[in-house]
Amino acid sequence: MRSQDVRALAPEMDPLRMGMGWTERELSLPQILVESTFGESHPGSAHLLSLADSAAKGVHENGGRAARYFATDICDGMSQGHEGGNYSLASRDTLCNLIEIHANATSFDAAVFLSSCDKAVPAHLMSIGRLNIPSVVVTGGVMEAGPDLLTLEQIGTYSAMCQRGEISKEKLEWYKHHACPSCGACSFMGTACTMQIIAESLGLMLPGSALLPATCADLRDVALRAGQQAVRLAEHGSTPREMVTLRSFENAIMVHAAISGSTNALLHLPAIAHEFGIEIDADTFDRLHRNAHYLLDIRPAGRWPAEYFYYAGGVPGIMEELRPMLHLEEKTVTGKTLGENLDDLRQSGYYDRCDELLARTGLRRTDIIRPFDSPIGKNGTIAILRGNLAPEGSVVKHSAVPPEMHRAMLRARPFDCEEDAIAAVLRRDIRPGDAVFIRYEGPKGSGMPEMFYTTEAISSDPELGRSIALITDGRFSGASRGPAIGHVSPEAAEGGPIALVEKGDLIEIDIPNRVLRIAGVDGKELPEEEIERILAERRSRWSPRPGRYTHGVLRLFSERAVSPMKGGYMD
Repeated sequence: MRSQDVRALAPEMDPLRMGMGWTERELSLPQILVESTFGESHPGSAHLLSLADSAAKGVHENGGRAARYFATDICDGMSQGHEGGNYSLASRDTLCNLIEIHANATSFDAAVFLSSCDKAVPAHLMSIGRLNIPSVVVTGGVMEAGPDLLTLEQIGTYSAMCQRGEISKEKLEWYKHHACPSCGACSFMGTACTMQIIAESLGLMLPGSALLPATCADLRDVALRAGQQAVRLAEHGSTPREMVTLRSFENAIMVHAAISGSTNALLHLPAIAHEFGIEIDADTFDRLHRNAHYLLDIRPAGRWPAEYFYYAGGVPGIMEELRPMLHLEEKTVTGKTLGENLDDLRQSGYYDRCDELLARTGLRRTDIIRPFDSPIGKNGTIAILRGNLAPEGSVVKHSAVPPEMHRAMLRARPFDCEEDAIAAVLRRDIRPGDAVFIRYEGPKGSGMPEMFYTTEAISSDPELGRSIALITDGRFSGASRGPAIGHVSPEAAEGGPIALVEKGDLIEIDIPNRVLRIAGVDGKELPEEEIERILAERRSRWSPRPGRYTHGVLRLFSERAVSPMKGGYMD
């Protein structure tokens, strides 16, 4: 065992461990890191201590010694609407760095990772690839929906309605006080739920354990079994890089298409793959989403809260529908292949348990997970757009875009920060036919916060939600709906063409043909070569802005982050 080799080199290790309660016998057992984001930071992490305890119990029952480590995460929802949002993406890489320190400053033989939410699950998956020690992921599940199936992503819409005078402040307060009735990830297919599903799709979780109801006893049993399995993996020496391959990532992307997963997966999966020594890019997503079947009727694109996902069969239920499209021979943390895991679940009573819970809703499985031959859509859910405005690409969740906006010619209304853009939307300075630009919000510009409140202000407006687009080098919440195009690369802070857009430029959006470009100036279409000449002239007058941050983690992140289309990680 690696831990025993390091122990022999560090004579102070034994007495220090005994000083916190280890017995002499435990010193020679397989040593398992139990790394969780437990903390009173948000509902997705506040309940993880009991799961970490269960994982540690499983380790001890199977002949190992667990050490619980904690590095809590921040909440994208709590950081929305103020400078806190700029820390969100940087927190992913910071968590990964701290976990690397935890694991390597002492040394462990395997690990259990427990997290639930937007940046924590990606950070843990990145850490697994970087550390390359046997690892099992346990995710903290999903919260219950509130009264009348109220879920948190609706609060942005209700807030915009209140600011426009369409609902009262008292009604908004009622919604706010009932949207999060329990712990767990927010109950819609945002980034948190998406990345929990991705973790299982990669083969790094026990089958059927992603997105369980956070309050159910089954989740503690999953954590217990994960601890037991971590010891087995330590004894066998099975490493993540031996197990997770390019085909594993392709499986995850096929599932992402089927669930209409968050666009933030285009930041996280390339960053995770990078830590595994595998290269995937935006074109990988675009290729696999083309002709992929979109099956999951879960909010924000669908009708039901994410709480219902497990009731309909969870990740295995989705994978059964996608079975002919998946690489079933890929290895998983069970020691079996993906296909073998799916076969085992059919025989284990897993779906009977799901059906018991589903019966309470009055729905059928097919109301939530459509059959492969009767999908919601047949062309995936995201597209990568390129052109003179986004030479390195941009992303749009076309499944959430009104059909009339899939091809459009719009007038540019550029803003250099989100605050100015949302103010213009709410005071109705934005008109049908406008393309609202929010720039200098990429990784190097401001840390790449979400433009959530602006997208909600637009999509909640019956007129603007079907007649304008929002285009940004920032990103969107996984809850975002409507005509929103993000991750425009190169970003404005690097002198990308988005920095050169001027008011009145004609902006062509053509989702079927994957085009995003400046097509004219002052409302007049021009030949491509003339547009290039105008952009060159504008570039000669453009100068970089001074860095927004002069100290701290955001200075480090803005200096080191790669392009959004490469994963936005610190290089």
